Formats: sequence, C-alpha cells, structure tokens
Amino acid sequence: MRALLSTAPGGPETLAITDLPSPTPGEGELLVRVRAAAINYPDVLIIEDKYQLKPPRPFAPGGEIAGEVIGVGKGVSDWQVGDRLIAVPGFGGLAEEIVIPARSAFRLPEGRSFTDGAALLLTYATSIHALWDRGHLQAGQTLLVLGAAGGVGLAAVELGKARGARVIAAVSSEDKARAARDAGADAAIVYPRGPFDRDGQKALAEQFKAAVGPAGADVIYDPVGGDYAEPALRSIAWEGRYLVVGFPAGIPKLPLNLTLLKSCDVCGVFWGAFAMRDPAANQAHVAELFALWDAGKIAPRVSATYPLERAGEAIAAMAARQVIGKLVVEL
Repeated sequence: MRALLSTAPGGPETLAITDLPSPTPGEGELLVRVRAAAINYPDVLIIEDKYQLKPPRPFAPGGEIAGEVIGVGKGVSDWQVGDRLIAVPGFGGLAEEIVIPARSAFRLPEGRSFTDGAALLLTYATSIHALWDRGHLQAGQTLLVLGAAGGVGLAAVELGKARGARVIAAVSSEDKARAARDAGADAAIVYPRGPFDRDGQKALAEQFKAAVGPAGADVIYDPVGGDYAEPALRSIAWEGRYLVVGFPAGIPKLPLNLTLLKSCDVCGVFWGAFAMRDPAANQAHVAELFALWDAGKIAPRVSATYPLERAGEAIAAMAARQVIGKLVVEL
C-alpha cells in the first residue's frame, strides 16, 4: 500500500510517498481501506513535532478518515467487511490502509459520501463538545466565533444556530465573511491580520464589542488564539464562557483581572481527551450530529479535494490559514 510519510520534523516538503506492506488488525481492531482523509490544523503541527501527540517516525499524518472495513480482528463482532465508517485515529490517515480500534469507529450514514464523512467528525464533535458541555450555550444567547470560516469555526456557527443562539462570526476576509453568513451567522465582521500592538488590540476589542452589543457575548469560541484572544475576552458578557479551542496564531497570555471584572470562565476544550474519558457522552454527541445532518442543520463544507500525491499541498494551505471549511484528500 502507499502512504505519505513524515520521516523528519519539518513542513510538507519533508513528506514522501512510500510503499509499505499492508497492516494486520489485532484483537479489537479493524483494517480499513481509507477512501478519504480530511486535513486539519493538527496535521500542520504533528509533522513539525509541535503537537501534543508525537508518534514515532516514520508515520503518516492524517487524523480524520472515512473508509470501508477490509479486515476484522479477533473479538470484533459488530463490524463486517464492507461496512463504511468514519473515525479520528489522530494520525496515519494519509495511507491507503490503516488499522484502528473498532471502538473508535462510527458508521458512515447511508447516502453520505466518503469525502463528506471524512470532513464531519473532528470539527463538529469538537464544536458540539465545546458549545454544549463547556460553553453551556442556550437559545437566545450571543455566540462570538473567531476564525469562523475554518472547519471548526463553520461547525460552531452552524451548531450555534441549531441551538437557537445569535451568532456573530469574526473572520479575516470578506470571502470568509460570506462563507460564515452562508452557514447561518447573523452577522460577520472582518478583522485585520495580527500581530497587533496595544493600540491595535484596543481597536480590535472595540470592534468585537460593537459587534456583540452592549451586553457582551455569552460564549466566545476561540480556535485562533494569539493577539486576538485578549480583545475577544474584553467583549465577553457578565458570567460569560470563553472557550479555548486552538492556537494557530500563537498561545496567548490573558490578563486574569478581566475574568474577575466580568465574573467569567475561561474553559479549555480538548475533545480528544473527552472522547477517551467519556465515550458514551461522545457517542451521544455523534448521534446528535447525525440527526442534525439529516435535518439539514449542519453540512460539512469541503472547499477542495486532493489526491494522495498532493496531500502536502493541502497541509501547506492549512498552514497558511487561508482555508475556508475543510480540505479532503481522496484515495
């Protein structure tokens, strides 16, 4: 089988297509023929050794897949060869075949393509856990979404609207603003690109405050970090919840006096650990996502597809933070 391997820390240029023997599923495992693998920001970090997960090299990046079962390990009774599935293995997805734990797989609903299936789980499961469990978002509340045109951002916009919230999308270009509005955002603001000096941060804070209104944002969803974090926090409502989702713009330092003045919470969101610690709750979230998908309230937006040979280009595009929605490698 072919795989796109990382053999040394670095950017996409360090990845190489390699022929490998087919793996064999062990007890409790499935052998999957990968049909599609979504590219997410962790794929940028993992090949640079900057992610919390550091697999031994050589390894294939690609943390989110859709495919079909071609082998069943001992002790697995609820999967058969030919079943279609989606899963988030963390890495290894940019390969024609992968072995995954059977317990980590979800059945791909009938009528859904492998490409769309690969683009669903990581972003929407992260966002539903963030908004439901950590943000306690309720109908009628105001949700501010930073990076609102990326994969997790668009998922947060759609889920916020499905919850009945007023959603304000914050993005870095008019094209991204259009995508956020198309996803249901009530309003979209275009902020300048950082880094910012103090005056720039103050101006950005005023832009956020004007967008969310005088009462502030009840929930702030931040998958961006960096110099955007403090200005966003300054727009939070009394007893609001600030959700820490990711840091492509850098890891921010927040002045904790703001949390006292607003009596607000700063909440970390680590979906992968949540899914491992509480698989039943995660399964319930995925079932709810499937229902929302069937109802037309959410829909993964795949803006481009690539063959395996060009998967490095997809990772490079993700690193440049210019992607709207999701990128998917089709195998």
